[in-house]
Amino acid sequence: MTSSAHPLRRALVLLVLLAVAAGGGWYWWKSQPAPLPPGIVQTNGRIEAVQIDVATKAAGRVAEVLVREGDLVEAGKVVAKMDTAALDAQLAQAEAQVAQARDAVAAAQAVVDQRNGELTLAQNNFARSEDLVARNFISPQKLDQDRAAMLTSRAALAAAKAQVVGAQSAVKAAQAAVERVRTDLADCVLKAPRTGRVQYRLAEPGEVLGAGGKVVSLLDLADVYMTVFLPEGTAGRAAVGGEARLVFDAAPQYVVPARVSFVAADAQFTPKTVETKQERQKLVFRVKLSLDPELLRKYETRVKAGVPGLAYVRVDDATAWPASLEVKLPEQ
Repeated sequence: MTSSAHPLRRALVLLVLLAVAAGGGWYWWKSQPAPLPPGIVQTNGRIEAVQIDVATKAAGRVAEVLVREGDLVEAGKVVAKMDTAALDAQLAQAEAQVAQARDAVAAAQAVVDQRNGELTLAQNNFARSEDLVARNFISPQKLDQDRAAMLTSRAALAAAKAQVVGAQSAVKAAQAAVERVRTDLADCVLKAPRTGRVQYRLAEPGEVLGAGGKVVSLLDLADVYMTVFLPEGTAGRAAVGGEARLVFDAAPQYVVPARVSFVAADAQFTPKTVETKQERQKLVFRVKLSLDPELLRKYETRVKAGVPGLAYVRVDDATAWPASLEVKLPEQ
C-alpha cells in the first residue's frame, strides 16, 4: 500500500505542476499585446521640451528671484529683478540734462527775439537814410553805415536761429539718453518670454552676474516633443505631418496623439540610449514627434520633461490604428 502510493503521489504532483505551467503560459500569452499592423512601427524615446534661459542683458546684482523650481509661469510674468540703484541715478542725471537743454532753448529763443527787434530797427534806419540821401539831406556815408548795420543784424539773427536749432538738438539728445536709461531699467525686470515651467533657478539674490548671466531656466510647454530614431527603411516612409501615438511608462493606461514634425535628412549612428526589439541598426534617422499645443495647454500641469515611453509611428496612412492605440486621455 505504501509502495504503490509514492508513484501515484508523484504523478499527481506532476499533473499539478503541468497545470500551473499551462495556466501561466496561457495568462502570459493572453497578456501579450496584439502584433502591430505592418504600417505602424514601434520605437522608444523621452519627452523633451524647448529650454529657454532668462538672462540679464547687462552686468549687475540680482535683487530678487520671484519663482521657484517647478513653478508654472505665464508669458510676461516677472521672474526676477536686478538692482537698479546706479541706473536710477543715471536717470535722474539724464532728466536734469533734459531740463537744462530746454532752458537753453528758451534762452536761445529770447536772443532770436532780440535780434529780430534789432534787425527791424536797422531796416527802418536804412530806409530813412535812403530817402534822406535821395533828397541830399545826409551824406551817402551815413547810408553805407546804415546798410552795414542792417546786414550785421541779419547775420546776428541767422546765428541766433542756428543756436535755437542746436539747443533743440541738445534737448532731443538728452531725451534719447533718458529713454536709453529707462530701457535699461526695463531690462532689469526679467520676464518669462513664454508660458513654461521653471526647470532651474540658477542665481540667488545678492549674486553679481555678468552680461548674459542666466537667472532662471524655463521649459517651453508649448513646444513639447519626443525624439525617436527609425531605421533607414522605415524612416523613408515617415512623412512630416504623419500621425503617431505615445504611451508613457508612468501612465501606460493613456494613449497620447502626436504628429511627425521633423525627419532628419541625414542618417546617424544609433545612439547608445536607443533600445529596439530587433538587432540594433547601425544607421538611423532622427524623428521628432510633436504634441499639439492646444492639448499641451489643456494638460499643462501634467506635462513633464524626461518621461520615457513608447512611440508608435504610422508610416502607411491606409493602416488603421488598432483598438489598443486609440487616443485615450486623462480627465482634467
